[in-house]
Amino acid sequence: MKDEFGRADYIKITIYGFALAALWSSLHSIVLPLRLLDLVPEAEKNARLGWLTFVGLLLAMLVQPVAGAISDRSGFRWGRRRPYILIGSLVGILLLPGISLAHSYIVLFIIYCLLQMSTNTAQGPYQAFIPDLVPQDRKGLASGVKSLLEIIGGIAVVRLIGYFMGNYAPGAGAHWLWLVLAVLAAVLLSALLATIIMVKEPPGRAATAPLSVWKVLARSFSLDIKADRDFIIFIISRLLIFMALATIQTFALFYLKDVIGLANPAMATADLLIAAGVGMLLAVYPAGRLSDRIGRRPVVISAGLLGAAGILVIFWASSYSTVIAGGAIIGTATGAFMSSNWALATDLVPGDEGARYLGLTNMATAGGAALARLIGPAIDYFNRYGASLGYQVMLGACFAYFLVGSLLLLWLKERR
Repeated sequence: MKDEFGRADYIKITIYGFALAALWSSLHSIVLPLRLLDLVPEAEKNARLGWLTFVGLLLAMLVQPVAGAISDRSGFRWGRRRPYILIGSLVGILLLPGISLAHSYIVLFIIYCLLQMSTNTAQGPYQAFIPDLVPQDRKGLASGVKSLLEIIGGIAVVRLIGYFMGNYAPGAGAHWLWLVLAVLAAVLLSALLATIIMVKEPPGRAATAPLSVWKVLARSFSLDIKADRDFIIFIISRLLIFMALATIQTFALFYLKDVIGLANPAMATADLLIAAGVGMLLAVYPAGRLSDRIGRRPVVISAGLLGAAGILVIFWASSYSTVIAGGAIIGTATGAFMSSNWALATDLVPGDEGARYLGLTNMATAGGAALARLIGPAIDYFNRYGASLGYQVMLGACFAYFLVGSLLLLWLKERR
């Protein structure tokens, strides 16, 4: 396929990312925070949300590289990756109704963790489409398209989800939650069918010497500190940047409710995500192309520093419009980061272990998102000692994540 890679193929191999972004952006930013208000005390909402998503994302960190490594060694006739995408997606769709059916925090906790495991069984192999199928000199463009579709997925349905959840209330308003879950299931199913039907993988070649389960686990997470020095620096940098992004996304609804004092934080959160999404859309494609010309590292470092500037705008904000402006700046930084950083990842990974290394790359994504949740208890703790003090601590941490994550890449030797 590398020799016959056409314009439509960029969409075919990345459309599944659209659905994953739509699913998790809606769940993490709007659905889960509001659902938790039905099940936990108001004073514990940040901490409970933090622990819920922290554990689920830890499972994502474990499952994704293992699923990727197993798919690297698979020999299915219709490709190495699509069978896992099919199974993981179908299980995820079946789990979605559990978010509405859960009548206790622990049940919601279990459903969320299982949903993370199933969708990451699909995501690990899916991410190997670019190193598997795209010519070397077009991986930056392909990464830009991938990021573009993920951004569009993250904002395409979030306004609708925000409207539905803005009308949600337990009992008489529960049908709004069911409608949200039906929309998300339909988006995931549509992207799954498009991927299974349209992506043409060569038949997989089964490994000549199958590994035991323990060897698969050990191999999935193994790195050589000397040989993989640059990749390890890259992973740590990516983890810190995603800690900043995930912190803002996760606690935005509660921030807008408690600090800005908005009456309908679900709709406001949707608008903030859309503002960030517009910034991402403006930056993601040019950044991917620019990284092909001048190198990935300068673009990634600049994006991280711009994100830190956006945090400062929100920190000093006294109105919702200023928060929106800060969100747009962070969105622009995120778009530039996502396309150029993923292109940098595809440059650093070995060709014969693409899914495993990219699984480790997204382990940094999930790890950053997971560690970001641990600030939830700190927010609740500091809020007890001062009005909004916990949210100020949160923003200070985000600024530090952006700054350190960017500057770390000065020690990376980029491969062109």
